[in-house]
Amino acid sequence: MAGASLGVPPEAFDFYQRLTLDNTKAFWQANKAVYLQSVKGPIEAVCTALDEYGPFHLFRPYNDARFAKNRPPYKTHQGAYGESEAGAGYYFHVGADEVLVGAGYYAMATDQLTRFRTAVDDDARGNDLVTRIDFGASNGLSAAALDELKTAPRGFAKDHPRIEILRRKGLIMSRSFPVESWMSSGALQTAIRSVFEHATPVCAWLDSHVGPSTQAPEDAQRW
Repeated sequence: MAGASLGVPPEAFDFYQRLTLDNTKAFWQANKAVYLQSVKGPIEAVCTALDEYGPFHLFRPYNDARFAKNRPPYKTHQGAYGESEAGAGYYFHVGADEVLVGAGYYAMATDQLTRFRTAVDDDARGNDLVTRIDFGASNGLSAAALDELKTAPRGFAKDHPRIEILRRKGLIMSRSFPVESWMSSGALQTAIRSVFEHATPVCAWLDSHVGPSTQAPEDAQRW
């Protein structure tokens, strides 16, 4: 079976390609069995294999259309998310054209952002983070965040040596893999694990110097 291989079958990517073109309730109802068998089942098996980074939970396949007009009813990818006890998040999703994998703090709450900027501003800790980001980059990962400022945060110089990092409102290390035949095998689980491993130095830095938010859950943003 596809799930036992720790990969995702071609039918999963085909499902999302077709859903992208026909994002309707009629399509979903006609193809729900494909979603359950070729998408949800195999991804749950991959999550189990990566349990040391979890436990993972799968995101709902439905978009929340309450606050956004004209949003299609169904998500065009299936995401899974796990979180360390110290706060780092581990995420991957399967979509029509890619498997996206990332780890870190995608978006920080206000209290996290204050601790993050204080640590980045410090030369020893800030330069240590740069070294860890460079390590990830040397292994094919890119640094990103949900959002960033267009200029320096209040109280920081525009020519700060780490201004690019200071402008970010989060920090993740990620990599996108275009759809290929090897994804139906255990090589997919290996590729996801490799991204998590190469992101570990940045995640450890964030866990040590930022940590989880102490604000109310509704004020803290996640993946």
